[in-house]
Formats: sequence, structure tokens, C-alpha cells
Amino acid sequence: MRDLFFVGFLAALLALGLKRPFLFVLAYAYVDIVAPQRLSYYLLNSIPISLIVAALAIGGWLVADDKRDFRVMPRQWLMILLLIYAGVTTIYADFPVDALTKWDWVWKAMAFAIFLPFTLRTKLRIEAYLLFMTLSAGAIIIVGGLKTVASGGGYGALNLMVDNNSGLYEGSTISTVAIALVPIILWLARFGTIYPRDWRVRTFAYCLVFACLLIPVGTEARTGLVCIAMLVLLTLRDVKRRLVYVGVIGFVGLAALPLLPQSFTGRMETIQSYQADQSASTRLAVWGWTLDYVADHPFGGGFDAYRQNTLRVKMVSGAGSATQVIDQQLTEDKGRAYHSSYFEMLGEQGYPGLLLFLIIHITGLVRMEVLRRRYRSADESDAWIAPLASALQHAQIIYLVGSVFVGIAFQPFVYMLLAVQIGFDAYVTRRDRARRPNPFAPARATRAPAEA
Repeated sequence: MRDLFFVGFLAALLALGLKRPFLFVLAYAYVDIVAPQRLSYYLLNSIPISLIVAALAIGGWLVADDKRDFRVMPRQWLMILLLIYAGVTTIYADFPVDALTKWDWVWKAMAFAIFLPFTLRTKLRIEAYLLFMTLSAGAIIIVGGLKTVASGGGYGALNLMVDNNSGLYEGSTISTVAIALVPIILWLARFGTIYPRDWRVRTFAYCLVFACLLIPVGTEARTGLVCIAMLVLLTLRDVKRRLVYVGVIGFVGLAALPLLPQSFTGRMETIQSYQADQSASTRLAVWGWTLDYVADHPFGGGFDAYRQNTLRVKMVSGAGSATQVIDQQLTEDKGRAYHSSYFEMLGEQGYPGLLLFLIIHITGLVRMEVLRRRYRSADESDAWIAPLASALQHAQIIYLVGSVFVGIAFQPFVYMLLAVQIGFDAYVTRRDRARRPNPFAPARATRAPAEA
């Protein structure tokens, strides 16, 4: 029955795309985020559905879309350069077979993200894509939230529809993405035009935000707690009564503590005592190994270069005082993953790859801040621009903070977010340019193009 639902939904969406080709682009967002082929038992799991929908999206744009404003933005050039560089490091990777396995999905995610801004030509399209991203991720988040309420979840125990612990179905990854989505959900509830902005939409939005906040509890991912703290700090920028906001957040936090599972509070306490936690201690050891590795291999070792590491970690099981350690144990680990996007980029792509990665993200933060400041006092017709710039910026900052502890440097969802930023920036820039008076042009009546 579940297979029939997925097939029916995709068939209906693709059929509508024959009339409105942009729907193929939205369909790709759904397929890439939810991955119905992984949820299917027998109908979709043998079909390259992602490749088919991507081909339809690109073909629909080539055949039917307006290309008068076609332009490759600076960040797209940077992403193209990073893609080419990652391809070169894959050829010379320390582990060629494993590197090709990761390259197989990385190049597709980056290539589609480079293409996506060309299709986001109007406000309606930008909003529609954000809505599809939100609802697609929401399908995973709602399931996780309901299971957390029902069972409390657990580290590595919260089943998010599939047993395969990869992509957005991995605990720390979905925790980071869920909290990063909160600003976008709130923007859609306030400024969205696809659905009426009534009590039903607001109620669903607030319930989805609550489900997002439950994901770190259900997965017991410490990264999620750090992302929630960052979300609270970022929200301070836009609230009018900050003291009241801080007081309410503090009260809600204290009231929620007795309701949290004991396993969750116990795991969060290991943030302070990292030496007693093997996962945290090994993570620090991997970062140290990566720094030593790139000292001899400044251009990185290609995808999955971490497989060659051998780590010796000293575990501290208890302490009686500041100067007395009760028990120490030396453990050895091999092939430990980076558990950090920054060290992932450094170890796999070297200093050039890390530099490109940082420039791409810093440029996005700066551009969103420029738009945020430029339009924060805009009239009613442009009142949506500054809040969207702020929401996209906050989502990116939360990702950048969370990715300190999770190896998601090439996560497709994040590159979709970057692509929306680029498309949004290009759209607003075109509007500004069109509104500027041209002293050399003859006076004539103009009409705004219809959005589609």
C-alpha cells in the first residue's frame, strides 16, 4: 500500500509537470529529500527515479522556461570550481573505490544546486521551492516527533521510517536540518501566499516547529542542543521585547526539564565531560589526526581519506578532585569518520577545498545581510524580502554551527538552501535593476511580468 501511495503521488506530480515544467524541479526536491525509493519495498527501489526527475527538470527548463535573465552568479562559479576540484581529488584519492561511491551522489547534489537558481526566477517559485523543501523534510520530522512523544526515542534508536542511518535519516543530520528549518517555517507562515495565512496554516506551522524541537530529544543528538541554543540567540536579533523573550525561553526551558527522558539529559551532560565519552574523545583525536595528515597532504586525500587513520584515545572514567584521576583506559580505533564538515573538507579536499567551502558560505551570509539591511524598512510590497533574507541567513548559520560536529559538508539539503539563496539574491537584484530609471531610454509604459 505504501508503495502504491509513493507511485501515485509521484505520477500525479510528474503529470502536472507536463503542463507546468517547474513542477519537475519541485518533484526533484521531494525525491532527493524524502528518498521514496529507499522507503519503497519493490516498486521504486529498482528505478533510478532521482536521475529521471533531474533529467525532466533540466529538460523542462531548456524547452519551456524563460531564459532572458539567464546569468551565472559568482557563487555558482565557486560551486563549479569546487565540483571540478573534488572531481580531481577523486581521481587521485587514497581510496579510489570508496571515493567513487561518495562522488556518485556528491556531483549530482552539487550539479543540481548549480542549476537550481536558473529556475527560481520569481517570488512564487522561490516560495514554492522553500515550501517543498520544508514539507519534504517535515515528512521525516513529523514521524520523528510523533515517535519521540510516544516512546521518548533514544540515541541510535529512533527509527525515521528507514533502518538505513544515512542522509537526512541520520540522527545528528536531521537534528541540524530540523532546527535550521525553523526560521523558514515561520517565514512561510507569516509571508507565504500559496496557502491562505489563516489559523490553520499558523497552527500547522507551530506544530511543525514543535516537532523540529523534538527531533534532538528523540535522536539524543548533542548537536541538536547546540543548534537550539544558536536558534535562540539568532531570534534575539528580530524580537522587540528581548527581556520578555529571554524570560519566556528560560521559563519554558526549566519547565521542560522534568519532562525530558533521563537518557537524553544524561547524554547532554557528556558535553561537559568529553573525556569520559568515547565518541567525543575519539572525535577530537580524529581532528588532530586530520591536521597532521594535511600537513603532509595539503591538497587532501580525496573522499573517505579518513579510512586510513589509527587513533589511540585515553578515556577518563571518573575523578575524585581536580588533581586526582580515579581510572584511565587507553583505547584504539581505526577508520574513524571526521564528524565535522570543516575537517571533512580539510581531510578530503585539503586547504583549497576548505577555502572554497568557507568562501561559498561566508559570501552567502554577507549577501543575505546586505538584503536584510537594505529592505528592513521597505514598503508593504517588499516587506517579505528582509525577513526571508534573515530566515535564510539564520538557517545557514545554524547549519554552520551544527556542522562543526557532523560531517555534512556535501549534504544535498544544504546545497539546496544555498541555491535558494542565490536565486533569491538574483531575483531581488534584477528587480532593483529594473526599477532604476535609465536616462537614455525612451519613456514608455511598463508592466510587471506575471509570476509562474
